[in-house]
Amino acid sequence: MISGQQAAFLFILAGALALFVRGRLRVDITALLVMLSLVIAGILAPAEALAGFSSDPAIIVASVFVLSAALSATGVTDRIGKWIGSAAGTSEARAILVVMPTVATLAAFSHHLMITAMMLPIILGFARERKMAASRLLMPMSLAASLGTTLTLFSAPAFLLSSDLLQRQTGRALDVFSITPIGAVLVIVGVAYMLLMRWILPRRTGSASDQDYLRLDQYYTELVVEDGSPWSGRQVGAFRTRFKDRLQLVNRLRGGRPLQDDDLPIETRDVLLVRASPDEISSVVDEPGLALNALAKYGDAGTQRPVAGADGQLVQVVVGPNSEFIGRTIGDIDFFRTLGVLVVGLWRRDGWLDEEISEVKLQAGDLLVLLGNPDRFVDLVEHRGFLMMVPFTSTRRLRHRAPMALGIMFTVVACAATGLFSTPIVFLAGAVAMIVARCVDVKQAYSEIDVSIFVMIAGVIPLGTAMEKTGTASLLAQQIVVVSAGWSALALLAVMFAVAALITQVLSDAATVVLLGPVAIALAAALGLPAEPFVVCAALGAVASFLTPIGHHGNLLILRPGGYTFGDFLRIGLPLTLIIGAVSCWMAQAIWLDGPTWPDVSWPPSFISPR
Repeated sequence: MISGQQAAFLFILAGALALFVRGRLRVDITALLVMLSLVIAGILAPAEALAGFSSDPAIIVASVFVLSAALSATGVTDRIGKWIGSAAGTSEARAILVVMPTVATLAAFSHHLMITAMMLPIILGFARERKMAASRLLMPMSLAASLGTTLTLFSAPAFLLSSDLLQRQTGRALDVFSITPIGAVLVIVGVAYMLLMRWILPRRTGSASDQDYLRLDQYYTELVVEDGSPWSGRQVGAFRTRFKDRLQLVNRLRGGRPLQDDDLPIETRDVLLVRASPDEISSVVDEPGLALNALAKYGDAGTQRPVAGADGQLVQVVVGPNSEFIGRTIGDIDFFRTLGVLVVGLWRRDGWLDEEISEVKLQAGDLLVLLGNPDRFVDLVEHRGFLMMVPFTSTRRLRHRAPMALGIMFTVVACAATGLFSTPIVFLAGAVAMIVARCVDVKQAYSEIDVSIFVMIAGVIPLGTAMEKTGTASLLAQQIVVVSAGWSALALLAVMFAVAALITQVLSDAATVVLLGPVAIALAAALGLPAEPFVVCAALGAVASFLTPIGHHGNLLILRPGGYTFGDFLRIGLPLTLIIGAVSCWMAQAIWLDGPTWPDVSWPPSFISPR
């Protein structure tokens, strides 16, 4: 017989599920409504409903976002991405073999969505350069990012919530690397599956965004060697070696004339014509002894010059087909004196530039990167010489802080692994250390925290508390025990994985664990078995099922660039999910229930055994 509180809880749960599935409201708003409803219905006290905001999972998730932002801001993730591009070679199989383990490792210590977003342009560029179909690489990359979250406890909210639930209900939390043996095997299985089954991957280029024309990898820009520069007197080869992954040296000019002899050492005031990414153009101000030539050239001008930083803004403009600038050189136009802006970068669709940018004659379609004060761009919006004006998308990289960021990250993981300190405190201290060490700006650190995920986790935790408090979890567990009478523990673990794998297609992994976690614990109690394997299998089902692209946000990121359909994910993901489920349940049984390490190869296999 269902009690009044259980009926009220089930009504709130049904409403929450309806809102989550329909997607009319944001998931964080839905979670807050659930929390308020539980208080209004008298199921939870206000303190119980608000406990999620100070919970371990919420604190760790917020801290991980800051740690990830610091690794990105210091260029660590960029360097790893470029290493992947060079190590992957030209073979499709080799690319999968390099990309998947590397991405999985990165996702284990960061947020899989950030890793997927970081790797997306790298993989697209890699595929374009080697004339491969992007769809052959993007899905393995995204799946590896999701599988990587099974390597550590803190890489996915589902595992953090599982540990928190176990701690509150049984007094035994999961260690940071409790699930690592399972995750390592799952990554190996995922890589092997993609290598063996890559013939079923579609061959599609995908659709480009309307603004892909303005999302370019390399621009021409000029650097000048400043007085007292450490590069003065050094060889050109040393410069190429130092910046081989960041800047491509096209030419060197002295007194406006190109120097063909690389044996001549670099001198003060030499101008270096380079091709650079948007991030490098923004970051060059941090390189000692080097400066953007346009800035140095007008440094002593009587008029106030634009500066890089808070007072300056970078935008990109396209020279229109009927522009008055066509056929004129940048030097003749003198953008600074006539328009109050500086040209710090140039991109041209066809052709190779090897002369000073100020001597380049503009053509229709040329894209210029301009630096100026924001009020000047307000006046330039209507200028007839430009076809369009959009912000220059770039991120300043604090590369000199990379060793510090790596040291802090390794210290955080080591302290969390040893268990000498509270895991939430360790991660919070690491996030604060990144800011204090100036590995990431405070403003950027706050902006990188996905508030919706933080609020969603804090809001759904009370749902699990209410499920346990009202006895609903025990009621559902009892029904499962009745239906599964005579089933083996392995079969019940498979049930928990399968139910979670289906629910997570319409709910987040965190919400799925909050719903099934109490049921898993109650089921284990009814069987007289440890709760860990049942909760972990439910969490693995929520995190590592790849039936549809909506099951994981990372898959949504690659859906359009890879030209994928829902059918592609089902055809490729269903067999993989079945394999992952079998491996996860078998290993969970071996670790926590003292089951056999290797399966019995006798036939027919036994899935049902009496208790």
